[in-house]
Amino acid sequence: MTFSPLVIVSAVLHAYVGWRLLPGLGALPWQMLLGAVLLLSAMLMPLALRGSRLLRQPWADRARWAGLLLMGLFSSLFVLTLLRDVALGGLWLLDAALHGQWQLDWTAWRVQSARLVVLLGLVVTVVGFMNARRTSAVVRVDVPIKGLPAALQGFTVAQISDIHVGPTIRLAYLERIVSKVNSLQADVVAITGDLVDGTVAALATHVAPLATLRSRHGTFFVTGNHEYYSGAAAWIRELRRLGLTVLMNEHVVLYHGIPGAQQGLTAGFMADAQDDSQIMAPLVLAGVTDFGAHHFDEAHRSDPRAALEGAPPAALVRLLLAHQPRSAQAAEEAGFDVQLSGHTHGGQFWPWNLFVRFQQPFTAGLHRLGKLWVYTSRGTGYWGPPKRFGAPSEITLVRLVAA
Repeated sequence: MTFSPLVIVSAVLHAYVGWRLLPGLGALPWQMLLGAVLLLSAMLMPLALRGSRLLRQPWADRARWAGLLLMGLFSSLFVLTLLRDVALGGLWLLDAALHGQWQLDWTAWRVQSARLVVLLGLVVTVVGFMNARRTSAVVRVDVPIKGLPAALQGFTVAQISDIHVGPTIRLAYLERIVSKVNSLQADVVAITGDLVDGTVAALATHVAPLATLRSRHGTFFVTGNHEYYSGAAAWIRELRRLGLTVLMNEHVVLYHGIPGAQQGLTAGFMADAQDDSQIMAPLVLAGVTDFGAHHFDEAHRSDPRAALEGAPPAALVRLLLAHQPRSAQAAEEAGFDVQLSGHTHGGQFWPWNLFVRFQQPFTAGLHRLGKLWVYTSRGTGYWGPPKRFGAPSEITLVRLVAA
């Protein structure tokens, strides 16, 4: 949506909330305060989404920060206003059916319900902001694999996803994530897309901490839809420059068993030698481009089957990185055992978590599709409003265990 229609839509939605809430608040100070907030929100929300080019730095960043904060608040106010109208309408119908026997004080109901909407909207927004800005907690997930080779028992993948480095997520935020991931001492680090919201020129400095990620076999990345909004080709070059392996419908074979003798071992992560009699086992780690990448570049069409071509039959475990859970059907048909995805944010905040299921087969957590295990991360950052409510962010430590 271009800027002018966005301004109109924003104005209409804000006008609806003002029309329904302001008369019901009763006291003039409440009305003036909410009216000022709605007016400011109506102006800044479009700037946060599309109008940053209209302002120069640092005012552009400040306007986007304010606009996104207000977007989070307005989202809750809008939904709660709709629910209030439904509730009041239901009470009116019930009272009419009872021929007014309830003798409801409609003025009191309108005032108290309007104030409750404002109060709940503020509480949800403040709590959501605190949840969004904290460093993600580690979620540990065991994935049972039938016939898992002994050498791969306990193989770990630290998954981060949907960080969305951009207007409100910057260098310090990513540095905290990298530090926590490194503390896990995982065998592999996987970044399952939507890393950025902006160009390489604007965000390269803020993404640079990814070069310091440490794991036994290295860091692997697959594109998400937001990479294509931000210039995927340039970001792929930049991430490779930082030392990440970008998997574009392709795979690598990792030999895991005796630390120090494995392919992909990084100089900064040397482990003490174990019993040399331990058998090493190959693991196929594959990655596909985003499910909708072909809409931007036909050469980037997502293809799990192509990602597995040439994989050694001796590799009994095949793990796929795919940004969207929607890749799962093709991944299962291609013969993968595990798929790690993101994209959904777990809905990020109520009530949008209720609608994710209509666009994706899985919203969050570990699920089974045929012979394929699919783990969907709720994301390590957030998109748009700095707000998470009912869908906490996560750094996931996936561990393979024998079934």
